[in-house]
Amino acid sequence: MRSAYQMGKTPLLPIFAVTLGASDALLGFIVSVSTLTGMFLKPLIGALSDRWGRRAWLLAGTAFFALMPFTYQFVDTPSQLFGVRLIHGMATAIYGPVTLAYVAELSSSRVAERLGWFGSARNAGYVIGPAAAGLMLVWMSPVTVFTVVGLLSALAFLPVLLLGEARRARERDQTPLFSGVGRSLLGGMRTPAVWATGAMEASVYIPLYAIKVFVPVYALAAGVNIALVGTFFSVQAFAQMVLTPVGGRVADRFGYVVSFGTGTAVLGVTLAYLATVDSSIGFLAPAVLIGVAQAMILPAATAWLATSIDHGRLGASLGLVGTMRNAGKVTGPVMAGFLIAWLGYAATFHIMGIGLVFVSASIWARGALRVRQASARRHRASSSERVPAIR
Repeated sequence: MRSAYQMGKTPLLPIFAVTLGASDALLGFIVSVSTLTGMFLKPLIGALSDRWGRRAWLLAGTAFFALMPFTYQFVDTPSQLFGVRLIHGMATAIYGPVTLAYVAELSSSRVAERLGWFGSARNAGYVIGPAAAGLMLVWMSPVTVFTVVGLLSALAFLPVLLLGEARRARERDQTPLFSGVGRSLLGGMRTPAVWATGAMEASVYIPLYAIKVFVPVYALAAGVNIALVGTFFSVQAFAQMVLTPVGGRVADRFGYVVSFGTGTAVLGVTLAYLATVDSSIGFLAPAVLIGVAQAMILPAATAWLATSIDHGRLGASLGLVGTMRNAGKVTGPVMAGFLIAWLGYAATFHIMGIGLVFVSASIWARGALRVRQASARRHRASSSERVPAIR
């Protein structure tokens, strides 16, 4: 599903929008509107999946993925394309929190590793999709490629129909719809783990999406070969895809705080190093390190949240985190643009890198505090058990 969706997003969507006469400003809105859809709808859909179960929403998301690509053949203007993309964004708004909740609920053991394998499958779509669309555009019109996207997406109905309901989702909430959903969303917003995870993920996605936009321009200005600029992102995506299950296993074994804190520090140091690269070959080393950092961060963050909250509001909580994550994706390029205009590329990358190191330090400090609190609770419990025996 992700491969097909990415076929329709890069490079197909910008090319199709330009053929319709979209201006540069409108092109940016057309490409980003699906992300904005997810920002607003992910918490609500996650809460509804807590109530009605994951499988029904997986079917609904698959329907959006499969049917919407066929509507592009009726699009004649950029404004119509904007509307279609707005509705098409419902697909990822549904799949985002619901699939993560489904995978997290499969069992209570090896949560991060399982999320890591799932993340690798999603990341493969970012590698396969754009390459496949680029090849198809050599022989097909953009509208024809969108039709192929719809046909490929429809194949996902087969495995979705074979899925059972997630184990913990079988216990349904019997309260009235609006009060139940509202209570689930409020419960998620009042949960410190939700805000902590969302803030951590947003702090990571701000520089990651700034990199997507500005590293190509920075690399060309530094004299890096144009071919290596494209290779940078392929190497990054491939490293993340291969190493994410390993990162999940490391998180399960050594702790989610250890994995997330270390990965954030690696990403921060890598950003600072990226600002000093002055050779074409050295330009690929940060790509590998960024992939390693993402592999350590992302499964650990989701697993930490999934094991820290009541599963009755897991979907709503993951949706709220998804909203904060999308906010980071939107904020990153805008923030980086202002900083670059003010301070230049090198200073901007250094500032973002230092910011991530501070985030890593706060994560380690929070983890140390939780260890001390747990140790104090165990000490009090053991002391209370010894008192009757002494008396």
